[in-house]
Amino acid sequence: MSRLQYFWNRLFKMDWKAMWKTTGVLKKRSGKSRIWLLCDMLKCAVKYNAGYMDYKIAQMYKLTDEQRRTVITRGISNDIVRRMNDKAYWHLFDDKATFNELFQQWIPRKWLRINDETDPEALFALCRNEKQLIGKPLEGSSGQGIQKYTEEDWKEGPEAFLKRLKADQIGILEEMVVQHPKMASLCPTSVNTCRIATLLGDKQQGIVYAFLRIGNGKVMDNVDCGGMAARIDLESGKLLTVGADKQGNTFIKHPITNTSLIGFQIPFWEEAKAMCMEAAQMVPQMRFVAWDVAITEKGPTFIEGNSFPSHAIPQFAAHYPNGIGILPEFEKFIDL
Repeated sequence: MSRLQYFWNRLFKMDWKAMWKTTGVLKKRSGKSRIWLLCDMLKCAVKYNAGYMDYKIAQMYKLTDEQRRTVITRGISNDIVRRMNDKAYWHLFDDKATFNELFQQWIPRKWLRINDETDPEALFALCRNEKQLIGKPLEGSSGQGIQKYTEEDWKEGPEAFLKRLKADQIGILEEMVVQHPKMASLCPTSVNTCRIATLLGDKQQGIVYAFLRIGNGKVMDNVDCGGMAARIDLESGKLLTVGADKQGNTFIKHPITNTSLIGFQIPFWEEAKAMCMEAAQMVPQMRFVAWDVAITEKGPTFIEGNSFPSHAIPQFAAHYPNGIGILPEFEKFIDL
């Protein structure tokens, strides 16, 4: 799809009310008029396939044209995914139970698919020795629909609990991942996961970027659920940047635990990278995958793999203080 076609498609689907609200926020931040911002947004939409949320998150109103060309906007991200990933294989990642089966060698936790065929005895066996379990829709992203269940929820027996899970539209029930104590020191309420993106490019294969997602008091670490992210140095596994959330707030220390973010060392980093690169070879038709990796005391484990990686975190302005975005990293792997 050409940039102009993408622009017209987005224009007709635009949430103009939300866009107008966004210009109000940016007017206060930038000191520029709403008319100037609207015109500049449209310019970025045509030239860089940027939506108004791209414009806000990457703070494109501050950037020169040369800097703007380095931002991974929604349109560019969509194009990369469509080029790299055969849609016939997306289901291997989108269906969480199928993903767990395929990559089971890196997923030691117990889990159970929840549907009309679920055996209450199998559910009872999963619950029997657990105090907490995590339930997820079979498909979905951004932490939507994920719930934590406790002994209180299954005390009425497996049949009643199974009925509850179906009512909650849970598709998979899993043993809780217990993260490494050092990872919990950042935020103990959530499993703080590494988002590691592998790219089997035409020029080379490897990890194109990595970020640590950190919760901010909720069960989930997702930025769409109020969490934050910081960029990981691929060589050392240390955090390179401040934490940043989707609202543009930045954090040198975690606001709940007071743990310093810049320089934080992720345990088992080499093992996490090796796991992702080995897994990336299992479905070569999926050349660009963002893996969500939890770090436990025994090493890294997969939470899930993303067939259509979100472009939001890799364009947070706080992660690129010089205004040069992440596209030069992609260009080491593929032509854009």
